[in-house]
Amino acid sequence: MRDAPAVPTLRVSQVLGPITALGPGRRLGLWVQGCPLACAGCMSRHTWDPGGGHDVTVERLARVWQRALADGYDGLTVSGGEPLEQPEALGALLDTADRVRRDVGRAEADLLVYTGWEETEIAASPSAVLALRHADAVVTGRYRAGEPTRLVWRGSANQRLTPRTARGRRRYGPHLERRTDHPELQIQVTEDAVHIIGVPRPGELSSLERDLTTQGLTFRENTWRP
Repeated sequence: MRDAPAVPTLRVSQVLGPITALGPGRRLGLWVQGCPLACAGCMSRHTWDPGGGHDVTVERLARVWQRALADGYDGLTVSGGEPLEQPEALGALLDTADRVRRDVGRAEADLLVYTGWEETEIAASPSAVLALRHADAVVTGRYRAGEPTRLVWRGSANQRLTPRTARGRRRYGPHLERRTDHPELQIQVTEDAVHIIGVPRPGELSSLERDLTTQGLTFRENTWRP
């Protein structure tokens, strides 16, 4: 008797939607858990510990994605944490997400992945190349707090937004050099947390924390300071 094939499972920090600050349109956001890169100044330190978060099957995530598409979402953004620390599960997720968008007639909904890996590191890793085969665009590079940028959807000037498919070129081509003086940050409140979503500039999170404090919202802890 053969063992049943393993069900692909991703270690996940959170799933939120709709988000509008990490890619074009209204999107489903998925943050994976676990990151050994530990970039100084990262706003998501809670996603570093590989033992945090929770395991979610790709099948379950596919159902969430299908509902998001039915609600008119325009894309899926995968961030973290470091997605390429789970290459097999990431590849299974993107493969399934690609199939779902075609099955439900939403083939133009795009798949965007944020990774701290450099393009050269991805190219040197067959598992990373395979994992990203269905990604329409990828933001690559370590976050460097000392190199701020006004380029949309990037946290520091060294990071690169690269379309990888014809769909990605249609969706992201107009934004490759687009700059903004006022980067968009979203705030979503769930049962146990206030989530700040987007790519802030240095000092913006502290400023936001002060503004929220004056409105009576105090922080027991946050994710951008040790």
